[in-house]
Amino acid sequence: MSTLSLPRILLAALAGAVLVVILSIKLNAFRDFQIAQIAVEVTAVSGLTVLTGLSGQVSLGNGAFMAIGAYTTALLILHLSWPFIAALAIAAAVTAVAGTIVGVAAARLHGPYLAGVTLMLGVALPFLAYIYPAALGGDQGLNVVYTTPGFLGANFPLYRWQAWVCSAVALGTMVLLANLSRSRVGRNWRAVRDDEVAAALAGVNVARARILAFVVSAVCAGMAGALLAIITGLVAPGAFTITLSIALLAAAVIGGLGTLLGAVWGSLVIVLVPTYVTDVATSHGLSTSVASNIPVAAYGVVLILVMLIFPQGIQGGVRWLLGFSGISSAALGQRRPSRMPDKKEGTQ
Repeated sequence: MSTLSLPRILLAALAGAVLVVILSIKLNAFRDFQIAQIAVEVTAVSGLTVLTGLSGQVSLGNGAFMAIGAYTTALLILHLSWPFIAALAIAAAVTAVAGTIVGVAAARLHGPYLAGVTLMLGVALPFLAYIYPAALGGDQGLNVVYTTPGFLGANFPLYRWQAWVCSAVALGTMVLLANLSRSRVGRNWRAVRDDEVAAALAGVNVARARILAFVVSAVCAGMAGALLAIITGLVAPGAFTITLSIALLAAAVIGGLGTLLGAVWGSLVIVLVPTYVTDVATSHGLSTSVASNIPVAAYGVVLILVMLIFPQGIQGGVRWLLGFSGISSAALGQRRPSRMPDKKEGTQ
């Protein structure tokens, strides 16, 4: 993770917010929708890259936590007419509880065993919608009505407002995670990831650290699910298949595990690449059924290429290219001194 100071983190978030506002105004409605999609993915992938990159836990069930957040939001808006901000907070709380339960159950599992448990969660949980169709809408799902606030005027584009809301949540999430990674909690996660025995001997509560990482990742996924509910207007089990969980993990790996900027790169890949390759396939005369399966293959090709060229992900490649061009790593917040300071130099 970056060692940027809090003011620099806030400045970077502000720059990101300004960029989103400018792009959403300059681009068309479809691009606004894509900006909102990217923000949703960034929110979910940021939590996953912390879970896997910092604490060393592999999860294939974050799509299930997104489903929990999405259905919680849909139920609160549909039946209680709650404002979205309040529904978002409750969705985060509900997924925190779910993440705690799963985290406690999986605290002693590692590697493929943990991945297998979370895989079962990702496969099984969406089927609750079929078991309780009266409450969860079955395969038809639940409709979510979300409109622009009145102070923006009746003609303000809905997709632009959705892009702003989703981006605000994504940027806020990244700021919080960046500060959390710099805290004692983040140091404990890294210690547990590197050597659990040594971490325990140093006084770290390994089980608590692992559970907390799982909860943080689940909360991020739950908020992403809440955002997905308002930009699609429909919450259905078909949106939360195991493919979603695999795509989230692939985005974290492609972007660079353990780096929040890597979550942004990975999210750009999983949102923009499918659209691009599908358009190319359709323009070359391929049938719709064939073109719809090409994005899955594209994920695999991109993942293989990134791992071959930049084993540390796209963000690792960016750091290498900037270093190769003469830009110091300190300018990027990657302060890695090559030698110990001399006693005469003192501390800065």
